[in-house]
Amino acid sequence: MRRQFLHQLLRIATRRVLAGLLLAIAAWGVALPALAQGVELKQIRLQRQDNELTLDFSTRLTLGAAIEDALHRGVPMYFNAQAAVYRNRWYWRDERIARVNRTWRLAWQPLTASWRLSLGGLSQGYSSLSEALATLSRVSGWRLAELDKIEAGERYYVEFSFKLDNSQLPQPMQIDLGGDWKLGIERSIKLE
Repeated sequence: MRRQFLHQLLRIATRRVLAGLLLAIAAWGVALPALAQGVELKQIRLQRQDNELTLDFSTRLTLGAAIEDALHRGVPMYFNAQAAVYRNRWYWRDERIARVNRTWRLAWQPLTASWRLSLGGLSQGYSSLSEALATLSRVSGWRLAELDKIEAGERYYVEFSFKLDNSQLPQPMQIDLGGDWKLGIERSIKLE
């Protein structure tokens, strides 16, 4: 009798746990589009060519609804890529050999109904946001340092980051930025 009672209790508990899991999965499925935003690093590669150390990278950039809404309302977004070359030192902090930085400005142009992507003094127009993001998320041949600064036999590594630069948003928007506004990725790569 006692054994039957325990089996029945176990079945009830199992059903409740399964029901709770199904509810959690259903709730997670509803929240999934909100979590789908972010930066995924698809490829990163260091190359030695023409007496220079260069970096190629490719990302998959997915903007959240809040960022897209702000873009459509005319708020420009700034994306920043930074790479620094370091030499390992066991006796002191690692020595920085070189640091480079790129900042892109992405903005909606309502008069021409196009997207404008700017890098320094250069800018390019795109008919869709996905085209502009595709260009923004791919860089090849980015010059990091001259090879004569890199000594043979030493160990070097590159710290790379790509992110949405919230510090360049208008001041009122910076007050209470939630998780929707935190886009970025960081990697450290050994130089072979």
